[in-house]
Amino acid sequence: MGGSIEIQRPQIETTPRDKSAEKFESGYLVVCWNDPVNLMPYVTHVFQVVFGWERAKAERHMREVHEKGKSTLVRETFEKAEFYVHQLQKYSLQATLEKDE
Repeated sequence: MGGSIEIQRPQIETTPRDKSAEKFESGYLVVCWNDPVNLMPYVTHVFQVVFGWERAKAERHMREVHEKGKSTLVRETFEKAEFYVHQLQKYSLQATLEKDE
């Protein structure tokens, strides 16, 4: 049994990550919808807590929710957007995740 066995390893092709992959991954929107329950100062506070926004930015989005019925808060990867939606829902806000086309 003196023969040697040659093992061939499979060739693995690697493709460098390009900008189109990043663009595709960041295509999810977090949308907050108006509701008749939550008060405007509360919504502003939640935006500050969840996103770490300054008061002016949080108020701007709160006003958009109140006046237009919804506001697109952020555009993120699926995982981050899903996390934000769950955080907003934890605070009893009506939030959804949408694919950005």
